[in-house]
Amino acid sequence: MIPRRTLKKLAEQHGTPLFVVDHDELRRNYATFKKHLPRIQAYYAVKANPDPAIVKTLFDAGASFDVASMPEFRIVYEYIKDMPDKQRQDWIWDKIIYANPIKANETLQELNPYKPLVTYDNYEEIRKIKKHAPQAGLALRLKVPNTGAMVELSSKFGAAPGEAVDLILAAYKVGLTVEGISFHVGSQTTNFKNYVAAINLAANIFKEARDRGYTKMNLLDIGGGFPAPYDDTVKPFRELASIINRELNRLFPKNIQILAEPGRFLCATAATAVSKIIGKAMREGKLCYYINDGVYHTFSGVIFDHCHYHMKSFKRGPTQICSVFGPTCDALDVVSMAEELPGDLQLGDLLYSEQIGAYSHASSTWFNGFPPATVVHINQ
Repeated sequence: MIPRRTLKKLAEQHGTPLFVVDHDELRRNYATFKKHLPRIQAYYAVKANPDPAIVKTLFDAGASFDVASMPEFRIVYEYIKDMPDKQRQDWIWDKIIYANPIKANETLQELNPYKPLVTYDNYEEIRKIKKHAPQAGLALRLKVPNTGAMVELSSKFGAAPGEAVDLILAAYKVGLTVEGISFHVGSQTTNFKNYVAAINLAANIFKEARDRGYTKMNLLDIGGGFPAPYDDTVKPFRELASIINRELNRLFPKNIQILAEPGRFLCATAATAVSKIIGKAMREGKLCYYINDGVYHTFSGVIFDHCHYHMKSFKRGPTQICSVFGPTCDALDVVSMAEELPGDLQLGDLLYSEQIGAYSHASSTWFNGFPPATVVHINQ
């Protein structure tokens, strides 16, 4: 965690609201992932936090990247565009996956010259890829259990297991190459059985494809969902890694390339938000604090990510249950209805919220004219 004195000093220098990114923490998280999952190449899910400085730190650490839009692709491409043509093309193939199963025709046309690896999960997407991005390699996105995930994804994406091989053969029939299988067990998945079920399901699809004559698949993308340690209910990452390693080694030979798409796991703990109290009121006997950051800004994850970020005070003293509201005039702008904070905080006092690096500042808006928090990078 970033020291409190550092946060206070940065707030004095830059004002608030502030979003402080610790690049040492990014590197530690990446090293932890590689240590416990040595067989897996980590493709950072850029959508979790697309800040170019974060992408650069993970690029330098050895990460690959999962992108889901052309703007995200271009953020990554900025760091490889000066490579020699052959090296750059190899890097795109090995280091970037366009993991949005549904793509606009215009996107496919723009992607095609790069000969990308893309995901798909339906017949219409096969027709689109054949017409607009025939140089792409494909990975079939499989529908898998998302039980217990904080953000469920299986209702929006994923081919049913029963039609998976038919979709693989359909792509091959029109001249496309399906490189492998991908899945996603849901964001912030604390139910580790999801990974067991998904890996076993993918292994069955590999076998059925071979039995039906398709032998070209050589990769498995186990997606994201690796949980950030928001609280003590989240089991240690090493326990999940042990389960994943066991299943992969049991079911997939060494010649199968394994990749994953950690986003939250790599960046959630790497950022802290600092805000200032701009208002204070008693409402129906409950103390309410108003801060200059909110759900339209850094705390967007309260709405979009189903996440609760605890607020902490730099000041000590007797605490009580308080409400914390953002600065806009919208009643939706509620950071928390139950935060334990000192009751004697005054206007101008600072609050901070840790572990807020994922799916937060990335969704900030200018609603009501309030600008997003200033981003400050430390330990770059």
